[in-house]
Formats: sequence, C-alpha cells, structure tokens
Amino acid sequence: MWTTIRGVLIRDLLLAVRRRQDILTAVLFFVIVVTLFPLGVGPEPAVLRDIAPGVVWVAALLATLLSLDRLFAADLRDGTLEQMLLAPQPLALLVLAKILAHWIVAGLPLVLMAPLLGLQLGLGWEELQVLMAALLLGTPVLSLIGAIGAALTLGLRGGVLIALLVLPLYVPTLILGTGAVENQMAGLSPEAHLSLLGALLLLALFLAPWAAAAALRIMVD
Repeated sequence: MWTTIRGVLIRDLLLAVRRRQDILTAVLFFVIVVTLFPLGVGPEPAVLRDIAPGVVWVAALLATLLSLDRLFAADLRDGTLEQMLLAPQPLALLVLAKILAHWIVAGLPLVLMAPLLGLQLGLGWEELQVLMAALLLGTPVLSLIGAIGAALTLGLRGGVLIALLVLPLYVPTLILGTGAVENQMAGLSPEAHLSLLGALLLLALFLAPWAAAAALRIMVD
C-alpha cells in the first residue's frame, strides 16, 4: 500500500516538474498580487505593515485556488483516475498522496516566498516567523479543502464553481492565519491561533481525503 502511495506522490511531482508553467503561474500570481498592493494603497510604511497579514494570506488563498482545477483533471483525461478507483488500496489514501503533491508544488513555494514579500510590506523578523508558521499550517488546509471542491466539479470545467464551493470553507483558515500575525504585531501571543490552525489541519487530514474520494466516485460513476 505504501509503495503505491509513494508511487502516486512521485508521479504527480514528476508531472508537475514537466509542467513548470503550472507551478510558476501560482507563484507569480502570489508575488504580483502582494507587490501591487503598495502601488494601490500608497507607500506609507505604517499602512502597509497593518494590512500585510491580510494581503499575504488573501494572495496565498487565491494562488492556491488558481491551481485546484488541475488536481484531478489530467487523471480523468488519461484514465489514471479509473485505475485509482479499481486499485485495492483505499482511494482516500491515494487522494491524500495527490493532495500532498499538490501542496508541495503549489503551497510550499508560497510559504518560502512569504518572508521576502513580508519584508516588502514592513513586517519584522518575529512577525515573519509567525507568518511562515501560520502558512505552513494553513496552506495544507487550503489544499485539503480545495481537493473536495476539485472532486465535486470534476469534468464540469468549472473554475468558478470551485471558488463558490471552497471560498466559504476557507474563511476560518484565513481568519486564524491573519489573526496569528496580527496578535504578534500587537504584542500578544499567537499560540492560540496557531493551535487552532493545527487542530483545523488535523481535522482536514482526517475528513477531506475521504470526502474527496467519495466525490470522485460519484463524479466518475
């Protein structure tokens, strides 16, 4: 079973490396959105610092959303999804491997880019550490929840439908992620927000793969 899961993970990572434009699209979108905000709201350091957590998190959320429609679409076209449905291994574990590959490709680069963009918006070192910790806990939640939306809209060519389905479910992650950084900026402890993000991640890890697997079975049937 673990050999199959590892094979799914490696296969998706290799396909992502061959389609570098998909990786670059999400990362460049993230960078462009955050970079454009100082041009729109003005160069005042105090204003930029105040809005920095929300700007970075909203950009990360939208960049993740941009890559969700490709999560299962290629597997449906080439017949891989049908083979996954027929495999003796639990479909939820195979889906979890695909979600992990998606996060490595679409989520981890955002976490690594966040400190540079945070510096541009005037965040200090301690705020950047909290921002990275929050993104490290929150971006996997975005991928896990987004996988459910991608599975429910599979074959419908509905990028807008995915947004309508998953954006309301992204709100708690967005609030907790920005709240952790804002608490650090206000001199308060961000541990409560980070703990809730960790609990949300554990809940999504247990529930989202099974929900996405059930949605895939419905859409393929």
